[in-house]
Amino acid sequence: MVRAGLTTERVVRAGAELADEAGFDHLTPSELARRLGVQVASLYSHVKNAHDLRTKVALLALDELADRAAAALAGRAGRDALVAFADVYRDYAREHPGRYAAAQLRLDPETAAASAGPRHAEMMRAILRGYDLTGPDETHAVRLLGSVFHGFVSLENQGGFDHSSPAAPESWVRILAALDCLLRDWPRS
Repeated sequence: MVRAGLTTERVVRAGAELADEAGFDHLTPSELARRLGVQVASLYSHVKNAHDLRTKVALLALDELADRAAAALAGRAGRDALVAFADVYRDYAREHPGRYAAAQLRLDPETAAASAGPRHAEMMRAILRGYDLTGPDETHAVRLLGSVFHGFVSLENQGGFDHSSPAAPESWVRILAALDCLLRDWPRS
């Protein structure tokens, strides 16, 4: 029997909030049930198990990120689009660290294909068309940008830049400027 007021959306959103507060690694049905004031069994009308809960939070995070990125990219091109896209990821990771971690969850191929993940790749490839990159070079550049964005954000969220000057925001601006230069002068094979 489904508990009154408890919906799959409410369960997933509460799970996302818990992940942001306690960390994605601490998102479990028992912790979430405690937060919602229900028995763990009540959650199983909305999620199959811990993996399903974590997957649903990952899908929510991917959707939120894609929506933010699409809004930020509207009417932008070139460096302006690159910076807007990168800033969305950094801001989201800082505002929602648990959800950002969830967005990194490895999904099975079918779930990944049906997720907002392909939208992220399409937006990044659209940005790269402004740099005249195609084919394998475009794929290499997508991987480079994803690695730089994720690496910086992960280190920053873990306090990796807290001990040195200049401040992380200054490095972020410089890194994005360097990426813009690299993309405009991409080494051709």
